[in-house]
Amino acid sequence: MSPDEFYAELTTRNRGVVSAAEQDALRTSTVLVAGCGSIGGAAVEPLVRLGARNFLLADPGEYEVNNLNRQSATAADTDRNKALVASERILGINPHAKTAVFTQGVGEDTIEQLTADCQVIVDGIDVTTMSGWRAKHLLHRTAVARKLPLVTGWDIAGAQYVRCYDYRTVRKPFDGAISQSDIEELTSWQLLLKAIPLRYVPVEMLTEVKDNLGRPDYSFPQVTYVALTFGAITSHMVVKLLAGEQVRPEVYIDVHQEIRSNWGQLATRLRWVGELASLAPKLLKLSRGAQA
Repeated sequence: MSPDEFYAELTTRNRGVVSAAEQDALRTSTVLVAGCGSIGGAAVEPLVRLGARNFLLADPGEYEVNNLNRQSATAADTDRNKALVASERILGINPHAKTAVFTQGVGEDTIEQLTADCQVIVDGIDVTTMSGWRAKHLLHRTAVARKLPLVTGWDIAGAQYVRCYDYRTVRKPFDGAISQSDIEELTSWQLLLKAIPLRYVPVEMLTEVKDNLGRPDYSFPQVTYVALTFGAITSHMVVKLLAGEQVRPEVYIDVHQEIRSNWGQLATRLRWVGELASLAPKLLKLSRGAQA
């Protein structure tokens, strides 16, 4: 098949769900995926299957065995760069796609090249380190300057919180919630308190945080179905954003809560209140530290 014939056949089952204008926007636009691990990697495959053909892929990290519980990789991919593996996966689905791989990740040396020609950004940058936070804030500042819509997310135990910062209209990074001085002065825990509203933190994470709040070496629990939820939501968001439409700035799905019985949901809400009450003194102390 020619590239055009392949594309027409690849996307034929999208008809009736993806409009002709949306399909054309997907075909002609360039998507930057910054961070190709848990959530960023989850967005890659649905986007290419929907018909995105041009990708910029940035990630300095390599796959580890503990990534395989949720990230789109195999045991053979361990110790390999995540952006490079994502590129291979894209070309395996659509051999006519175009990818540019930046194994350095997002930084001062790459940010101009990464954002000069893209039309939308999927931000999957890992924030378990302060270097990740600095890269994330740089990406958002640049998106503001270039008026690029950006979608990011937080997989929190059994829940996914997807946040769209449509920098075509939003004029401050993180909509003003996190400043550049915050990145230099606050800890990762304090930044997380600013980024994620407490109402979106599920009960399982409240329990985890109560026991581990402030630990710099703590690794948050992350599972596959929550990462995949980000890919499903974000791929649809990207289609709409590329077509020039507006989307909801926040989408939240607690997978665990959605499948509980009615009584189970009620019991969980009551437990959530109790867990938050016991955690409140620690959160208040941490928050005051952020304001000092």
